[in-house]
Amino acid sequence: MYINSLMLKIVFSFFLIALSFGSAFAEAINSIEVKGNKRVSKETIINFSELKVGQEFSDEMLNNSLKELYNSKFFEDVSLEMNNGTLIINVKELPIIQEIIINGIKANKTIEELKELISLKEKNPFDQNIILNDVNKILNAFKRSGFYFAKVNTKIENNNNETVNIIFDINRGDKATISEIKFIGNKKIKDRKLFNVITSEVDKPWKFISNKKYLNVERINLDKRLLKNYYLEKGYYEVKVQDAYSQLIDEKDFILTFNIDAGEKFYFGNFDLNLPTDFDPSKFSKLEKIFNKIEGDLYNFLNIEKILDEIEQISLQENYEFINADIIETVSGNKINFQFNVEETEKLYVNKINIFGNNITSEEFIRDNLYVDEGDPFNKILHNKSINNLKSKGIFKTVKSNIIDTKNIDQKNIDLIVEERPTGEISAGAGYGTEGSSFSLGIRENNFNGKGIGLDAEIHLTEESLKGSISYTHPNFAYSDRALTTALESTSTDKLNGSGYKTSLNKVLVGTRYEQFENLFFAPNLSISSETIETTSKASSAFRKQEGSYFETIFGYRLDYDKRNSRFQPTSGYVSKWSQQLPLASDDGTIFNGYQITGYKELVDDMIISTGIFSGAVNSLTDDDVRISKRLYAPSKRLRGFERGKVGPKDGSDFIGGNYVVTFNASSTIPYVLQSVENVDLKVFFDAGNVWGVDYSSSIEDSNKIRTSTGVAVELLTPVGPLTFSFSEAITKASTDVTESFRFQLGTTF
Repeated sequence: MYINSLMLKIVFSFFLIALSFGSAFAEAINSIEVKGNKRVSKETIINFSELKVGQEFSDEMLNNSLKELYNSKFFEDVSLEMNNGTLIINVKELPIIQEIIINGIKANKTIEELKELISLKEKNPFDQNIILNDVNKILNAFKRSGFYFAKVNTKIENNNNETVNIIFDINRGDKATISEIKFIGNKKIKDRKLFNVITSEVDKPWKFISNKKYLNVERINLDKRLLKNYYLEKGYYEVKVQDAYSQLIDEKDFILTFNIDAGEKFYFGNFDLNLPTDFDPSKFSKLEKIFNKIEGDLYNFLNIEKILDEIEQISLQENYEFINADIIETVSGNKINFQFNVEETEKLYVNKINIFGNNITSEEFIRDNLYVDEGDPFNKILHNKSINNLKSKGIFKTVKSNIIDTKNIDQKNIDLIVEERPTGEISAGAGYGTEGSSFSLGIRENNFNGKGIGLDAEIHLTEESLKGSISYTHPNFAYSDRALTTALESTSTDKLNGSGYKTSLNKVLVGTRYEQFENLFFAPNLSISSETIETTSKASSAFRKQEGSYFETIFGYRLDYDKRNSRFQPTSGYVSKWSQQLPLASDDGTIFNGYQITGYKELVDDMIISTGIFSGAVNSLTDDDVRISKRLYAPSKRLRGFERGKVGPKDGSDFIGGNYVVTFNASSTIPYVLQSVENVDLKVFFDAGNVWGVDYSSSIEDSNKIRTSTGVAVELLTPVGPLTFSFSEAITKASTDVTESFRFQLGTTF
């Protein structure tokens, strides 16, 4: 509309000029006059016109003059006329915007953001043709926030001093919510998997604090990219994620549909590496091993990124500080051949770091966790370390970056794109065995206040015990690059009627965690605890000797080495953890040592094998028995088929735990059995382990038999979150063990 109006004015002006000038185009401009101006000076207007005294007229000159005057944005109307060698420029100035008023919005921050967004500005000339564009900007901004039904009306108030007030009356309406998400087309992957990839969520009552349930154009575009990358990781080289579309089904609810054409799977073909003549090929021999390892494997673009990272790291180690690797891909049948052309480049610096996708997480938190800053030399190793550091926080589903060219050839911009995962968790669990039942409930927030702060509360209840804990974790305390954790824990066990004893334990813990070396994390902590043990005549003599109050201070630490490709639902790599607890001051000193390792491997598409070992040992540093509350038990999730705490040494009718525990676990997803059933996953598992070792022998039943079990787990995606049913059967057991054939776990995120 604005362009058409401008062109009409220019054409009409030329018509008037033609009438007034007639054959005078051959004449020269003897003088220039300006009429109609009130605020803009004569000199400024003549300067805008680009006309000068002494010039001769031409159509091109006059055309340019009118365009420049209109483009100055100062004038509503402009005309030119000639009178006896004098060129007269007639102008009608645009009014000045005195005030921009936004009604219907209460938050001052939002009002200021809208004023910053629109083109019209206070104290600037008012061009009516811009209003429609600004209205669309406001509507699009509200759409991005989920207000698809927002309405904007405008009014113009004329003041007496040739100024105007611009009024935007805004009615945001209700947010557009997502009632259903569909995946259609040749998708070849179950909806259950795809729901875990995208960030958009279906509206549920418990998601009252989530913004991801609202229809958002930017989030939908992000989801399309995430889906494409997911398929690329699965070998679908030619995948196409068609435009997502939404369908209004009632006054504010939409169905969001993604149309996917997965295509066929592709595999890695040949790899070639071309190096500059002054590069030593032997320094890049590691790449040949990588090429040989993945040649013929299913295509995965992440492997290409790993190759590029390896090229970068080798080059930096060999003082080839600034290089570029160009990739040429050629398709042959169902195989893709790669050629990597490595060349030296000029020294580069980081100009600007732009951060996108952080709807909850503060930008300050993200920048604080980067190892490279604006103005620093661009270092790929530090850049990748920054990406991995953000991934390790557990609050992002993906962290990606794009290196963008700038007008300065030695400077680059970094676009950092994060995809936030749901950081709130509600979990519940229950189990039923031959001698009773258990129940647990937990709530966790991993990104409190958008600063990566973790809050955790949990309660575990059985017929004889109650355990509760709360914790607080700050990921970058006092800008030290170290996490700070504080925790409170309370445990009460009442077995007075049965086994003749009762314990009550309260503990406070303060600790930290930081990366010692790449992928190696060190987590020291200090805890203070007090415990009371009561006994009756029903208790064994060993337990009666432990009656009393205990106070101790313990130094503990853990070393974590994490090589998983993802902290959540990993498909490759492993994680290893070593821990130790040492008494600094104690009424009955004990030392604890523990080690666990779990590895993951995807054998075929969606068939993920995991194996793990868990072990622990507790020993007294004195001649006293290990206190009953410090004895070890096999975790229920690592020895399924047996009731928690009811495997191992038994004193009379009481399971007392042991000094040692070891478990082995193996599991595999079964991708094809329930392939046609949406939102259901099937897994088989095998567990083995034992709990043994006591400090005394009186009436103790302690079997050295290795306990084993097997079973199946069915995970169902329900409207309230993933529900897991575990059915297990003990294969080998001791006569004293208590088995458990069924357990369920219910959890959701918000």
